[in-house]
Amino acid sequence: KDLDVLFFLCCVVGGMVPGLFKLMNLCKFCDEVPSSCNGTGTCQANCSITSICEHPDEVCVAVWRKNEANQTVETVCHLPSKPLNGIRLEDYNRTTCEMKEYKTDSGQLYICSCTEEECNDILIFPHNDQMVSVILVSLLPLLVLAVLVVTSFYCYRIQRRRKLNEWETKKPLKRKGPKGPLDCSDACAIMMDDDRSDSSSTHANSLNHNTEPLPIELDLQVGKGRFAEVYKAKLKQSSSEQFETVAVKIFPYEEYASWKNEKDIFSDIDLKHENVLHFLTAEERKVEKQYWLITAYHPRGNLQEYLTRHVISWEDLRLLGGSLVRGVAHLHSDHTPCGRPKVPIVHRDLKSSNILVKNDLTCCLCDFGLGLRLDNSLSVDDLANSGQVGTARYMAPEVLESRINLENIESFKQTDVYSMALVLWEITSRCNAIGEVKDYEPPFGSKVREHPCVESMKDNVLRDRGRPEIPNSWTKHPGVALVCATINECWDHDPEARLTAQCVAERFREMDDELDKLSTRSSSAEKIPEDCSVSVSDDK
Repeated sequence: KDLDVLFFLCCVVGGMVPGLFKLMNLCKFCDEVPSSCNGTGTCQANCSITSICEHPDEVCVAVWRKNEANQTVETVCHLPSKPLNGIRLEDYNRTTCEMKEYKTDSGQLYICSCTEEECNDILIFPHNDQMVSVILVSLLPLLVLAVLVVTSFYCYRIQRRRKLNEWETKKPLKRKGPKGPLDCSDACAIMMDDDRSDSSSTHANSLNHNTEPLPIELDLQVGKGRFAEVYKAKLKQSSSEQFETVAVKIFPYEEYASWKNEKDIFSDIDLKHENVLHFLTAEERKVEKQYWLITAYHPRGNLQEYLTRHVISWEDLRLLGGSLVRGVAHLHSDHTPCGRPKVPIVHRDLKSSNILVKNDLTCCLCDFGLGLRLDNSLSVDDLANSGQVGTARYMAPEVLESRINLENIESFKQTDVYSMALVLWEITSRCNAIGEVKDYEPPFGSKVREHPCVESMKDNVLRDRGRPEIPNSWTKHPGVALVCATINECWDHDPEARLTAQCVAERFREMDDELDKLSTRSSSAEKIPEDCSVSVSDDK
């Protein structure tokens, strides 16, 4: 009791006479204990022991250590005048325990010191602002470089497109024979934005250079041609257990030449276009003794199958026909949509069964087994050796007669345009805007056999100058009338009098602009075929 009284009196006197007595500090006092602190932010020392320091000048200290094994915290009372772990304390007159990092060979070491009671219970680690600044300064040159690269590329694109437009405007259009209702200049050359041409693609065109075949499971057969069979298949994704539906075209070993030709055409990155079948990879399957082409899969099937099952509207005709001619125009073009030089390609077997219908009701070209790259290195002999190829029903007159002008590579494009006109006729024949819609028939219908030979087609196309019939009722709809006029110019007997695919693509674009209002006014009438001719006639 006497000691308690004495202590109380000392406290009172010390409080009344400042500086006479200095009270001992109260601090957390624990040996090294495991710590949950991670060296950032604010955390607790988690020491449950509080101690009165032995010396009035002692301050509260916390030591946080981290090595490969663990993290620990030690809380003590310590005289600032003496070193702690070989380190002299600094800024110990603080009221909070703000950690400071010290270099050590044994791992990370932080020490803080303060003078308030139990102030070493809350540990305040410094924010790593310096590290953030270092990272930002390091990344700044890369950001500036990226901006410069993007800006330079954009300027190049603009300049390239401007020059291309000037070149297209100045180039003369070679064309003989009577002109149609629309006068096309060479400004008809198709130009498309990169975003548009890339929109159909989720994969880059590439060849499979892996030694192991892709994990593909064949499903059901969806098509069969002269050289190959086409299957719907499942491609297992490498990153998950999910499957992607693809199409696999399988060639037997003896059809290597056809597989290689189609593979070589597909492998050209410049072929990529929304209206050309998207190519994934090509493989040689040695175990099965087969060659595979793996492409995108389109569940609507080919255009011939679609037209057989469906009657289409005027809007559908514009979609199907416009996308078809854009695809052919891209094949024939000597530059990509972004202006890069490109080798023109001719299909040489254009027909409705070699055109697929996508989910958005646009077309994409497929089956390039007979395709030909019109490389400048090709000689007349090379072109002559390419032979009389294609499907007889769709062969142009000069192909049937074996009189293609081998001195001019444009002659090969003109044969594609003739075949394209027949496909446009097929599409138009199933449009309810023409009035009565008959069952689907291929070009020339029952005038020839189901699979006519070349000699039979010569009689119809060369001797009789026959073409599929375009009834007068078709021309009562202004839009269909424009399509029919274009078809007539595309299947002209004189190859040089035919329109180019680029010009036809431009006509369809102009048609879309000019007939949007008309389509809006007549859409309700087009839904009722028997009233269509009356409504369109009145508009006309």
